[in-house]
Amino acid sequence: MAHHTQKSLEAGPEQVVYAVFLEKGMLFGLGILLVTYLIYLTGIIKPYIPVAEIPNYWGMSVSQYLQKANVHPGWNWVYLLGYGDFLNFIGIALLAGITIICFLVIIPTLWKNNDRVYALLSLLEVIILSVAASGILGSAGH
Repeated sequence: MAHHTQKSLEAGPEQVVYAVFLEKGMLFGLGILLVTYLIYLTGIIKPYIPVAEIPNYWGMSVSQYLQKANVHPGWNWVYLLGYGDFLNFIGIALLAGITIICFLVIIPTLWKNNDRVYALLSLLEVIILSVAASGILGSAGH
């Protein structure tokens, strides 16, 4: 009985693959956040909102900020990546999307191990998360 309990506590191959990709993706995303934040701090790339004007936006709601700053919601931040204060969105998007990548990479392992139901559920999870993040259903990627 103890041997059976011990064996059930071991991570399966798909769990190991998921964990490895999650760790690497998290470290990569944090590295990107650090680099883009340093770019913003040093002023190497000009910010969209000048630093001196930031206090003017603090008390605003999101909709007020978006209107006053002339920023469109959803994935439109991609068009503003030329500005230092929007550059950090790359790391945020990577960290938010790493789960999709993790589910995607475990599908072949699940399929190979005849875990067809879990493989299909993982594929469904990839589809649902991708559609939700895309904003095509009107959620603007939020």
